[in-house]
Amino acid sequence: MAREEVNLDLSEKSKDQNGQPISLDRRLFMQFLAYGDCHDSGHLIEELKQAGIQSVLYEDINDPLGIGLLTFAENPDFFVTRVRHLLNRAPFTQLTPKPELTMLGRTYALGHEPDLEATLLTRPVQKALDPEWPWAIWYPLRRVKSFENLPEQEKRVVLMEHGGIGFTYGRAGYARDIRLACHGLDKNDNDFVIAVLGRELYPISAVIQAMRKTKQTSQYLESLGPFFTGKAVWQSPLAKQ
Repeated sequence: MAREEVNLDLSEKSKDQNGQPISLDRRLFMQFLAYGDCHDSGHLIEELKQAGIQSVLYEDINDPLGIGLLTFAENPDFFVTRVRHLLNRAPFTQLTPKPELTMLGRTYALGHEPDLEATLLTRPVQKALDPEWPWAIWYPLRRVKSFENLPEQEKRVVLMEHGGIGFTYGRAGYARDIRLACHGLDKNDNDFVIAVLGRELYPISAVIQAMRKTKQTSQYLESLGPFFTGKAVWQSPLAKQ
């Protein structure tokens, strides 16, 4: 039997400023790992510098020996080659992994972004590596499955209410977010990985509190967290564009 050829377009799609369809078949994968038993984060910073891997190292505010490591790349092979090699030697092998806080996701387009390259590739990195915004709360979330069966207009209303709060905090200079899809990439079947970034800790806690009142959080989320809250003590220099 002859193999049927199917033209399947997996690119991210949106519209430009003139309303014309645009697409880009590129995306960024970002992985967050957490560890305990770190008595000196300085040794980890030196290894990250030597490895030349773009990354962020956080110290965990809820664990005096806890750290979080964020790495990212377009090609997911990066995580099972260079990152894996780094983490399988000292001083990382002397740490205790916290697999419950492992998060892996990919950037995606919502359909109204006029610059897909910025949305999918450059802007998330700029946010993560900005030294003026060192505080971060990372967490996964899973929607109830029935959300996908809602009429499209109702889904838009739910998402706009939720996103509007983030937009307000962002315009006021209090919070930024990184949104990643993790369908099939997460052992707990989560749908998204979220990072809320801030210059200070309180505003990013406040935006999460404000979002608890939205219809999405109160009615359409099956689970939220666990949460990692920390401050960046090392961020790779942002590459010049």
